[in-house]
Order: sequence, then C-alpha cells, then structure tokens
Amino acid sequence: MNITITPTETAGVSRRLQITVPADTVASYEDQAARKYATQVRLPGFRPGKAPPSMVRKKFPEAVRQEAIELVINEAFREAIEREGLKLAAQPHVHDVKAEPGQALEFELHCEVRPELALDKLDGFAVTRTETAVTDELIEEQIERLREQKAEWTPVEDKAAEGDMVTVLLSTAEADGSLPEGKEYRLVLGGGQAIAGIEELVMETAPGATNEKSVRWPDDFPDETQRGVSKLVRVVVKDVKRKALPALDDAFAREIGDFDTIDALRAAVRVDMGEHSKRESDADVRGQLIKQIVEANPFDVPKAWVMQLVDGYMQMYGVPDAQKQTFAKEFMPMAENQVRRDLIIDTIAERESLAASAAEVDARVEDLAKARNADPGQVYAQLQKQGKLQEIEREVTEERVFAWLLEKNPVTAA
Repeated sequence: MNITITPTETAGVSRRLQITVPADTVASYEDQAARKYATQVRLPGFRPGKAPPSMVRKKFPEAVRQEAIELVINEAFREAIEREGLKLAAQPHVHDVKAEPGQALEFELHCEVRPELALDKLDGFAVTRTETAVTDELIEEQIERLREQKAEWTPVEDKAAEGDMVTVLLSTAEADGSLPEGKEYRLVLGGGQAIAGIEELVMETAPGATNEKSVRWPDDFPDETQRGVSKLVRVVVKDVKRKALPALDDAFAREIGDFDTIDALRAAVRVDMGEHSKRESDADVRGQLIKQIVEANPFDVPKAWVMQLVDGYMQMYGVPDAQKQTFAKEFMPMAENQVRRDLIIDTIAERESLAASAAEVDARVEDLAKARNADPGQVYAQLQKQGKLQEIEREVTEERVFAWLLEKNPVTAA
C-alpha cells in the first residue's frame, strides 16, 4: 500500500505515527468499497446484490465513502506497524482523521510497544535469607488451631463468658430515645465483633432473659460521629454455647488425617511448617533480588498492561464502580511493579533459554498427581481444561530463572 509514515513520538514505549494515504489510493478503495456495498444492497430493476457499483456510489455516496475510509485506515495502520517493525503491547488507537473528498487521507496512530530490556546489571546484589525456626511452641500453637477447627459448641444454661458463642436480639435507642425491634446477631464474645459495653451487657444477662443499660461508644469507633456517644441498649439473650475442644490424643490425630498417634501428627506438622517457612524464605529472597534488579535496570512499561492487571484485580475482588477509581490509584504502583517483574523474568528466560520444557511441566503434573493420589493423565486433562497448565509452566520457568540469578548473587544468612 502506498502510504507515507512520519514518526512523531518515539520516547519510551509510546509511539505516534502520522500516516498519509494518497488521494488516488483512497479512490481505489472507494471502488473496492462500492463493489462490496453492491453485494449488500438492493436497487430497483436489479437482482439483490447485482446492482452496478457505479450506481451504488451515486445512490449511497456517504456510506460508500465511510466504508472506504474504514478499509483504508485498517490497511494503512497494519502496513505502518509492519514497516516500522513495531511489537505492539496493546491495540493501537486512531486519532485526528482527515478525509476530505478527492484529497489524501491523513490520521495519527497512537500505540504502545513492548519494551526492549537491556538488563545490563544482573549480579553483585546483596541478598539475605531469614528463615523462621520451627520450635515446639509453634508446633503446639498449630495443633491448638487444629483443635479449634474440630471444636464443638454445646448449649449451656449459665451466663455467657468470654469465648462463648451467643445468639442475641440487639436494639439500640434511636435519636428520640425509642428502642426499635431487636435484630438477631450471633457473636463470639471477646472476638471484637461488638463494642466492649455491649459484650459486658450480654455477659450480665442469662439465657432467655432481657437486659438493658446505657452503653458508651468507644473513642476510637470507626464512625467518628458515634465516638463517645452514650445510648440505651437492650439485649435479649436467646442462647449461649460453649466451645468444647477435643482431647489431645491418638483419636484426635486419626480424626485430623492418616496419623496413628498424636506424635505422628506432631511430626507431620513439623514437616509442613518447615516447608512453609522455607517457601516464605524463598519468596523473600526472590523479592529482595528482583527489587534490586528493577532498581538497577530502569525501563518504561506499557500503561495498557498495568491497567489490564488492575482491571483483573478489580474484577477478582468485585470492586464496586464507585470505588474503582480509588482502587486503581492505590493499586497502580503494585501493578506496575508486577509488570516489571514479569518482563524481567520473561527477558531472562528467553535470553538464557530457561523457559520450562514440556518434560518439566509433565514432571510437575506427575508430582501433583502423586500428592493427590490421582492418575497423572486425568490431572493433566483437568489442568488443561481449567487453563492452568500455563500457570505450572510459568512456575517452573520462574524457578529456573531465579536459580540462574542466585548462582550470580549468593545468599547470606541473616
């Protein structure tokens, strides 16, 4: 296609191209548009789609011209991108179209391109490893959390105490002092679900009884208009339930999983916590390293990629429309860092041939299948159906890239 391309912006990842298409080229596309339009319209005296293009141009001049302009622009910007060798980061945008009859067509193309990373400095960084020791105390805390998960709530007749679960009808006086009908709440006392004054009122009231008193809202209450305000509160305690933890014995261990004894459970917890501590330590080491690489190798990132990531998180978190602007503003720096991190990893993986191989992905799937006690083929098919094979491929690639980087940047113990 005969076009003239004049770059007007080449800074960073932003590109602007002024594109001019000669009048004779535009005219040829008008002929093409007329032929296309002729297949879609019906004129008196002609079979559907058989009207001569010349008559179609006379009958529908504006429609044919708009069709031609669209064809010219689409073809011209594809030609411009190919000639300039642009690796687009997102869909380009057309601006300032000038298309007067009988004259050359002009428009400006705005786009962002994939950044070319030099990554001149990838070594000489200081990285320290901190790993939490798995102590007997931490193991017992985890065992207690497991007991909490298996706890049973048993109804009691005495007044509630801290840690009990209560079902109450709660009403707070209106501005005129009247008490509306109570609303039902289920609370675990001492968990911060209600202000201290209301919890005290509940604990003073026996199951089935009604009680009321003036309660002062705390000075640090989230709603500033309610801070320090005293209100009449009425509570009806419908029931009180007390938590009963299972005995810490071999039967409990068997209930948790495939463990014959409580000592076997403790040993498994120690292994799990050790692996968790190692994963957290590895993530911290990677975070330190990639942060320093980003700082030592500055580059621009496409805003389109950053916004795509922000939009994805807003959708995942279900951010309401009214809060999207605030969320985007707060999340933008984090999203930009994530894009930089991914670009660095992708560049190193390509440059050093570190991308995960099919065999490595298969091996990782087999490990997952073994952990699930499932057939590897079925697990592979399930992951493929869910679109999660790419996640595994990415995980393996990142492991290989960081292993390569850590060979160049030794880690010291904190």
